[in-house]
Amino acid sequence: MSFAAVRPGSDLALQARELTRVHDAFLGGSRGQPPRSVVARSWRRVLAAGVDPGGGTLRDPAPVEDVERRRRGSPLAAVVDELRGVLTSVADASSFLMVVCDADGVILWREGSARVRQQADRLGFAEGATWTEDAVGTNAIGTALVEAAPVQLFSAEHFATRQHPWYCTAHPVHDPRTGALLGVVDISGPALTLHPAFCALVSSAVRLAEAGLWRHHQESLDRLRRVAEPVLGAASGPALVVDDHGWVAARSGIAARERIAVPQADRALAVPGLGLCLPERLAGGWLVRAASSSEVIRASLSPDGVLEVSGAQSWRVTLSPRHAQVLRVLATAGRPGLTAAALSTAVFGDADHVVTARAEVSRLRRVVGALVSTQPYRLSDGVELVLSPA
Repeated sequence: MSFAAVRPGSDLALQARELTRVHDAFLGGSRGQPPRSVVARSWRRVLAAGVDPGGGTLRDPAPVEDVERRRRGSPLAAVVDELRGVLTSVADASSFLMVVCDADGVILWREGSARVRQQADRLGFAEGATWTEDAVGTNAIGTALVEAAPVQLFSAEHFATRQHPWYCTAHPVHDPRTGALLGVVDISGPALTLHPAFCALVSSAVRLAEAGLWRHHQESLDRLRRVAEPVLGAASGPALVVDDHGWVAARSGIAARERIAVPQADRALAVPGLGLCLPERLAGGWLVRAASSSEVIRASLSPDGVLEVSGAQSWRVTLSPRHAQVLRVLATAGRPGLTAAALSTAVFGDADHVVTARAEVSRLRRVVGALVSTQPYRLSDGVELVLSPA
C-alpha cells in the first residue's frame, strides 16, 4: 500500500498552500478539511506532548563520541554502504539527503546534496540530532518510529512551521533475525522537489538493507559453525550450537528447527527433542545439550516471591505477586500439571479467564525460563521447587 503524501501529477505549490490552511485550521480549532489520518494522529500526539508548532527545531546534537558509540553499536553500520549505493548516487541530482537514524531517532549518518545539507544544518537536521515527535514535532522519522510503518510527509503536514519548506520520506528498518526495530532510513529535501518515485526508492533501499543484514547473519552462523565443529565432535549425546538470538548454527544427533528460545547464562532452557537444557557459553554463541538425567535444578520460593535457584547455575529473582501465585499453584499440582481452564480456576476462581491464565504463564516463562513447562502447565522434569512457609 502506498504511503505517498502527494499524488503523481499534483501541483506541489498548490498542495503546499492547501496544507498550510489545513494546518492553521487544525491548530486554531476551526472546522475544515482534516489532515490525513496518519498526520492527524501525530498532531494530536505532539499537541499532548506540549510541542510548540512555532518554536525552533534546532537542538544541541549529541556529542561526537556518543554518535560514534551509537554507530559502532548499530547493526545498520553493516549495511550503510549499501544504502549509500542506492540513495546517495542520485541525491545530488535530486537535491535530497539520505539520513539513517537509530531506534531512538538519533541521526547517525547524513549524506547528500551539499546545498541541502547547509539548509538542514540551519534546521538542526544533522548528525547527532534527535528527530522524534516529542523532540521536534511531526516528522517522517519520528512518526515512522511511532507508527512502526513507512511515512511520507509533505510541507505543512509537518507540525513545526520551520519544517514546512521540507518533505521527508521515512521507512523503518527491522532486524530480519528478531523483527526488532533497528532504526529508520529517510530521504528529505525541499518540498517542491518531491518526486513520486521517492517512496519506492526508499522502500527498495530498505529491502536491500534488510537482505544485507540477513546475509551478514548467515555469514555469522557460518563462522560459529566452524568454531563449533570440534566442540560438537567432543560432545556426548545430541547437542546444538546456536547464536545469541537462538538461531541454530550446527547440530549433532537432533533434527532441530532453525531457531530455539534465546539462551541465557542463568536460565534453564526447554528444547523440543532435548528436553531441559543448561546452555553453555561458546565464543560467539551457545552449546545447548540436555541436562543429565541425574541433574536436578532445585529452587525455593519465599512467601514474598523471591525465587532462588541452585544447581549447575544459581540465580535469584523477585517475582510479581501474580507470578508467585501461579508458580505455587503449579508446584502444588505436581507432575500431572493443569490445563489452562484448571489454572484459571485455581488462580482466578473460575474457568472464564483462560486467555489471561495463558498470558500469565507466558510472561512467567520469560522470567524463569524452562522451569515451567506447557501442555499441561507444570514444573519441568528435573525441577524441584520448595515452597517456604509464611
